[in-house]
Amino acid sequence: KGGKLRKETFHLKQLVAEGNVEELQKCFGLRMEFGTAGLRAAMGAGISHMNDLTIIQTTQGFCRYLEKNFSDLKKRGVVIGFDARAHLSSGGSSKRFARLAANTFISQGVPVYLFSDITPTPFVPYTVTHLKLCAGIMVTASHNPKQDNGYKVYWENGAQIISPHDKGISQAIEENQEPWPQAWDDKLIDSSVLLHDPYATVNKEYFKDIQKQCFHRNINKETNLKFVHTSVHGVGHKFVQLAFEAFDLRPPFAVPEQKDPDPEFPTVKYPNPEEGKGVLTLSFALAEKDGAKIVLANDPDADRLAVAEKQESGEWKVFSGNELGALLGWWIFTCWKNQNRDACAIKDVYMLSSTVSSKILRAIALKEGFHFEETLTGFKWMGNRAKQLMDQGKAVLFAFEEAIGYMCCPAVLDKDGVSAAVITAEMASFLATRNMSLSQQLKAVYDEYGLHITKASYFICHDPKVIQQLFDNLRNYDGENTYPKSCGRFKVSGIRDLTTGYDSSQPDQKAILPTSKSSQMITFTFANGGVATMRTSGTEPKIKYYSELCAPPGNSDVEQLKKELDELVNALEKHFFQPEKNNLQRKTE
Repeated sequence: KGGKLRKETFHLKQLVAEGNVEELQKCFGLRMEFGTAGLRAAMGAGISHMNDLTIIQTTQGFCRYLEKNFSDLKKRGVVIGFDARAHLSSGGSSKRFARLAANTFISQGVPVYLFSDITPTPFVPYTVTHLKLCAGIMVTASHNPKQDNGYKVYWENGAQIISPHDKGISQAIEENQEPWPQAWDDKLIDSSVLLHDPYATVNKEYFKDIQKQCFHRNINKETNLKFVHTSVHGVGHKFVQLAFEAFDLRPPFAVPEQKDPDPEFPTVKYPNPEEGKGVLTLSFALAEKDGAKIVLANDPDADRLAVAEKQESGEWKVFSGNELGALLGWWIFTCWKNQNRDACAIKDVYMLSSTVSSKILRAIALKEGFHFEETLTGFKWMGNRAKQLMDQGKAVLFAFEEAIGYMCCPAVLDKDGVSAAVITAEMASFLATRNMSLSQQLKAVYDEYGLHITKASYFICHDPKVIQQLFDNLRNYDGENTYPKSCGRFKVSGIRDLTTGYDSSQPDQKAILPTSKSSQMITFTFANGGVATMRTSGTEPKIKYYSELCAPPGNSDVEQLKKELDELVNALEKHFFQPEKNNLQRKTE
C-alpha cells in the first residue's frame, strides 16, 4: 500500500495546492461505470480511474454478487489473470490489481485460481470452463493506450457477462465501497490455502485442447513456409511459440524489439494491430530479412489477430478482419467436412458473426447447408449464444467479428488470438502445397460464394453531447421521428435502430436482436444492396461505421463494386457524420 498510495496522495495534494479544479473533477467527478465489458479507464487517482481503491471496491461488489448467485462459490471459486500493463506515475499495474482482487475473494473464504505470471486473455475463459469455476476476471486494457487498464469479467458458462449481470454487479459495487479489513494487504494471500496457481495445468491442457483443430500435422512438419510473429510488447510471444510447437510447425520468427512485454509500448503509436501497417513496420522488415511470406500479429493481450501476406508485387497486404473471417470460416468448414462424411451431421453445424461484420459466412452457410446466425456486436453475445447452442448438442465451428476477433476452438468461448494464429499458419501451409497464397484463396472464396466488399472506419469524438446530437438528428431527419430517405444519391430502403428497437423490415417494425438504450447503433440498408451501420464504441471515444456491398457468385467486377462502396461511404461521412459541423477527428494511419 505504502509507496503506491503515497504517489497518488502526492499527486492529489499537488492538484489541490494548484487549485486545479478541472483535473480534480476528472478524478472524482464520476465513478467508472461497470458495464458488460467490465471496466476500462486510465490508471490514476480518484474514483473515475483504475487504482487500488477502485479495484478493491469493484471486487467487493463482484464478490457479494457472486455469493448471491452461487451457493457453492466457496467450493468452486474464481480465476484471475493479468497482462503486463504498469503505470509508473501512479504505481498501478495489472499484477498488483489482480493480487488485490484475489485478496478480496480470499478474505471471504473463496478459493482463487490466480495465474502466477502474465497470460493471454483467452486463458481466463478457458480456465472457467475447464475447472468449472463460478467466474473469471482478466485485468487488461487489451490494445488501449498505455495509461489505460481494465477489468473484464466472465460468468460460469465461460463467456463474458451480459445483462442483467452488469447492472447487478454495478449495484453491488455501490453497496460495498468501504474497503473491508486488510483489503490493501495483498501479501496475506501468499500463505493462504485458498490460493491456487493454474498456470502449469492450463498451459498443458489448453495446448492439448487446441490440437483438436490440427488436421494437417504431416504438412506442418514438412512446410517450407516461414512466418513472422509479433506480440506488440504484450503477452503473446511465448504462447504462440508453444502453439506452433503443438501443431508441429517450426516456430515463427519473433520481432525482437516487440517480443518481450513492455508497458511503455515504445515502438508503436497505438499497440493495436487493427490500426494497419504502422504497427507492422518492424514485422515487415524482419520478414524481408528472413524470407518470410506471412506476418501474424497479436494485440497486447493476445485475444486478437492481424495477418499480412507478401504479394507477388513485393507489396504487403494486410487482411481486414472480414477477409480473415472469410478465410478462416472457409478453412474450418472445409476441415469439418473432410472429417464428417455423414450428410445429416450438417444440420447441427453453426457459425456466428456480429451484425457489423461481413455476411460472407451467411453466403457460405446458404450454399453448404449449415446454419449461420448473427448477434449483436461483441464476443459477449457470440460466446453466450455459442454456449446455448452447444448445450443443445449443436456444433459451433467458428465465430468472428470484423475487429480482428476469432473464436476457432470451442474450448474458449471468446476471441482467441493464439489459436487463430496457429490455425492460420496451418491453413497457409496447406494452401502452399497447392501453390496457393492466402490472397488467392480469398479470391477463390469470393468467386464461389459471391464477392463481399467491406469498408470500416471511425471518427474520434470526446464530447458525448455531440454524439447524442448526431444520432438524434438521424432519428429526426425530415421532421420528428423520421429517418433519412436517402444519403446523397443513395436511396435508403431499410432502417434498423438497435437503440430504440425499430426495424422497418419487420412486420411489427420491432427489431429481432436485443436493443440497448445505453449505446447508439443504426443500420441503413440501401437500394443498391449496400448496408452501413453507425455505432458508438463501448470502450473508446469513437463513432464507428461499417459498410458492405455483396454481389452474387459470378459477378467479379471488383473495381466497379469498390468504386460504388467508396462513393457510398463518402456520402455517409458527408451527410450523416458531418465531420466539419460536428468537429469530429478522422482516423489517422
